[in-house]
Amino acid sequence: MSGTVEILQVVVTIAGLGVVAQIFSDRLQVPSVVFLLLAGVFVGPEGLGVVTPAVFGGSDGALPAIVGLSVAIIVFEGAFSLRTERLREAPRATFRLVTFGAAITLFGTTVFVHTLLGTSWGLALLIGSLLVATGPTVITPIVNVVMVREQVASTLETEGVVNDVTAAILAVVTFEYVVLETRGLGTFFREFLYRLGAGVAVGLGVAVLVWLVLTRIESRENEPQNARLVVLVAALVAYGVGESILPEAGIAAVATAGFVLGNVDLPYRETIERFKGDVTLLVNSFVFITLASLFSLGDLGFLGVAGLLTAVAVALVVRPLAVWFCTIGTSFTLGERAFMSFVGPRGIIPASVATLFALELQTRNPEAATTLVGTVFLVIFLTVTFEGGGARHIAQALHVIPKRVLIVGGGRIGRSLADRLADRGEEVVIVDRDESVIESLRADGYTVREGDATERGVIESAGIANARVVALATADDDVNLLVAQLANNTFDVETVISRVNEPNNVDAFEDLDVETVSSWRAIAWSMDNLVERPAIARWMTELDETGDVQEIEVTAEEHVGESVANLSGAIPEGAHLAMITRDGESYIPDPDQRIEWGDHLTFLGRHDAVRAALEYCETA
Repeated sequence: MSGTVEILQVVVTIAGLGVVAQIFSDRLQVPSVVFLLLAGVFVGPEGLGVVTPAVFGGSDGALPAIVGLSVAIIVFEGAFSLRTERLREAPRATFRLVTFGAAITLFGTTVFVHTLLGTSWGLALLIGSLLVATGPTVITPIVNVVMVREQVASTLETEGVVNDVTAAILAVVTFEYVVLETRGLGTFFREFLYRLGAGVAVGLGVAVLVWLVLTRIESRENEPQNARLVVLVAALVAYGVGESILPEAGIAAVATAGFVLGNVDLPYRETIERFKGDVTLLVNSFVFITLASLFSLGDLGFLGVAGLLTAVAVALVVRPLAVWFCTIGTSFTLGERAFMSFVGPRGIIPASVATLFALELQTRNPEAATTLVGTVFLVIFLTVTFEGGGARHIAQALHVIPKRVLIVGGGRIGRSLADRLADRGEEVVIVDRDESVIESLRADGYTVREGDATERGVIESAGIANARVVALATADDDVNLLVAQLANNTFDVETVISRVNEPNNVDAFEDLDVETVSSWRAIAWSMDNLVERPAIARWMTELDETGDVQEIEVTAEEHVGESVANLSGAIPEGAHLAMITRDGESYIPDPDQRIEWGDHLTFLGRHDAVRAALEYCETA
């Protein structure tokens, strides 16, 4: 009975800490993994002693099986969230990162571990194999908090999911055939391909079976619940069957099954996604807290300064080298390449597999076991804490957080607006349901989500929760009004702008506090300019082609109280402060006037000069 009570205490403690970590994550805008790791150390043997390996029977008990099944659910969830349309956004960079990038990480880490820690090449290769993985459990929370461009986020998430599989299989093959020296290096690559191929085959089989079952479920009241359970069981079955064939083939199986099911037409997809998200939250909490509790501070003392240097080299030398090589010739900006270089935290696969290997090595080679788990966990702690916790600050310093704009309607107006916003470096996501329009937009490099924007699930998957602006550009006022209601009432979007096609509908939009643009008024205004102000109309047209007009709100303390003359002298030539808006009133600035907090400054001039002026005003 005491054992049962002890396990209940551990489970309740882990579940409670997981929820608290998520709350702190949402409030502080820091990935929850940071808090989960700290919680694991706090309740572990070197803290309160609530969570210990003995509770789950250690390496000979239920711990390996529980961790394995938990990792399966996590990998399945990450792969399920990958969409083929997202993979098209940066196919070249993504392919390079999961091939050449993984190879650079593997061999670079191996060399540093062998050189700095003085380990054997076999153990160094094992650690290098594990640290290939970044993983969705640490990357997804970061890109959910730090709203970088969709292209950057999708590349990092795809790399995480694929490299989780690669790292898991590489590590097992290395452990069995190199570290334990049961066979020679000649079988290394063959065994890797066997496990990968077996896992992919099992995953495809399970995915097809699940799809057949779900598409034949009759529409009854309890069918959404059945669909959720079928998908959850599918992840566990894929892992179990894969593992029964070859160790770690299960990881490849669940990743394959998750990716395939995530990209086919499934009934009750919205409820499945919400359910698996909640399950993954609890599983994440269990795995991270449990594994962090197994970490011993004595391992850090054993590694000493050499261990710290190794972890720093992996994060600040190997990772940037891999990213910079793999993003040569791509559309990523220098800031985005730097952000991707400094955001590569390691997660669940290295932690779980290293722990299980260390438990097995403990009786054979205690020093190797300590070096293995100490190095891996040190890299995890450093990268998760500094890269995960500091990701927002890194992104802000590198200016890679654009204003995310969601455009509903990819017709002539929506596309023209997208062109203008993208040209200014803003992050644009377009929602449309016309396949020809979608293909055309994607061919031009835009991020597009297919579906009816009046359905909550469609605009939610398009990222409306993280959008600062929603622009409704369809020719149907009813559609625009319904989406405007969702944007304001459900997602509390900062700014909603809508095209209004019928004059009688303007009041309905304005009652929702939606900024309206009436097509007949816009045309009349443009024609009036050509009649009464032809020089200004021509100037505005030319400015649209060769220059830029941008507005920014003053929120940096450094500029509060600064004179207009000083600010004008600090911004680049070719940019001019044309207008100041304060308390709803706009006027031409006077050189002796002082800037106040909340002022809106309007700059005009050359594209590059205006952008530099905005960056100057953002600094604090």
